[in-house]
Amino acid sequence: MTAGAFDDHHPPQPELIKDCVHCGFCLPSCPTYVLWGEEMDSPRGRIHLMKSGLEGEPLSASMVGHFDACLGCMACVPACPSGVQYGTLIADTRAQVQRRYQRSRRERLLREAIFWLFPYPKRLRALRGPLALYQRSGLDRLLRRTGLLDRLPPTLRVMESLTPTVTRRRPLPERVPASGRRRAVVGMLTGCVQDALFPEVNAATARVLAAEGCDVVIPHGQGCCGALSQHLGREDEAIRFSRALIERFEAARVDYVVVNAAGCGSAMKEYAHLLRDDPDYAERAQAFVERTRDVSELLVELGPVAPRHPLDVTIAYHDACHLGHAQGVRSQPRALLRDIPGLRLTEIAEADLCCGSAGVYNLLNPEPATELGDRKARNVLATGASVLVTANPGCLMQIAASARRLGTPLALAHTVTVLDASIRGVPL
Repeated sequence: MTAGAFDDHHPPQPELIKDCVHCGFCLPSCPTYVLWGEEMDSPRGRIHLMKSGLEGEPLSASMVGHFDACLGCMACVPACPSGVQYGTLIADTRAQVQRRYQRSRRERLLREAIFWLFPYPKRLRALRGPLALYQRSGLDRLLRRTGLLDRLPPTLRVMESLTPTVTRRRPLPERVPASGRRRAVVGMLTGCVQDALFPEVNAATARVLAAEGCDVVIPHGQGCCGALSQHLGREDEAIRFSRALIERFEAARVDYVVVNAAGCGSAMKEYAHLLRDDPDYAERAQAFVERTRDVSELLVELGPVAPRHPLDVTIAYHDACHLGHAQGVRSQPRALLRDIPGLRLTEIAEADLCCGSAGVYNLLNPEPATELGDRKARNVLATGASVLVTANPGCLMQIAASARRLGTPLALAHTVTVLDASIRGVPL
């Protein structure tokens, strides 16, 4: 089947497309439809384009534009009464686009630059020194005051605005022993952006797991999970990353693989689908998926043993899309936070609407991403909470940048850093 938009290698499946009854329940959940009101920029509109592609319509620039505009936030999945597997459909479609559509030279260069950097922890860590010098020298503030930043290309301007303050990074040991009776042996993913730009989150994750009775194994040399590659249809690259990570954690011999970044966890739970054709890895991928947990999932499964000290703070909790929508992990982070004495948890208006980060969407589509980020930041600020808490580094960077742009900087924290502060009895 080479006529039309798609080839024979895993095109969007007709039987999944037929599940869509075009009821429209997905429309108010879709960020791009909310922004533009354009049918082809809604889930059911994109499914219609997939059907047209299967029926012979060529892969045009217009069709690709509508697929590219999708954030992949998966908000439409829990909203759908028919159980349409939109995540599988858009993933297979994007892999087709990556193989079959010739982008402009500028687009290709931008995407290659992004994927040269972000899936490689060592390359990201190498940027820490220059970024710290840039921030501590005051050059960042000078460029903003003079307006020179506004003259940068949109992607560079957004990238600069997203960069968090570089904090000290202390390398983690390969094993952190459980405090008290050992209840599980867990392997911890350190990630790419999380490891380079939010090292304190990984350190807090290890401490919290150890305090709750886990031996924490942190395999040395672990690489990218492939989430960004999966998200943008770079199938071969995603497969390569996933195989390497499976091997690394198999060698660690752990009961669970724990993830503290929503996007990574969502991708890792899709390894069985990604590697379904691989005779050497299909079963191993399924076993890996069954052991993979978001850190909040595992902590709730195990139940608390470490005492919690009071935190006198009001927080707003933001569901990272790939935790709430894609993984269905909503109640667990809230339960953990509500168990902290003195902590007050507030909910955010339009809670299910994406913040616009969506992997590298904010770099490839800066204008709609900025609009969504500002909308999310306004809703967060309206709660009156002093701290925004979420479970994904992209969300933290995106919402922080929008809050600064709106003139009201926000304090932000990951769920595990709040738990860590409570367990250790230190201020947040």
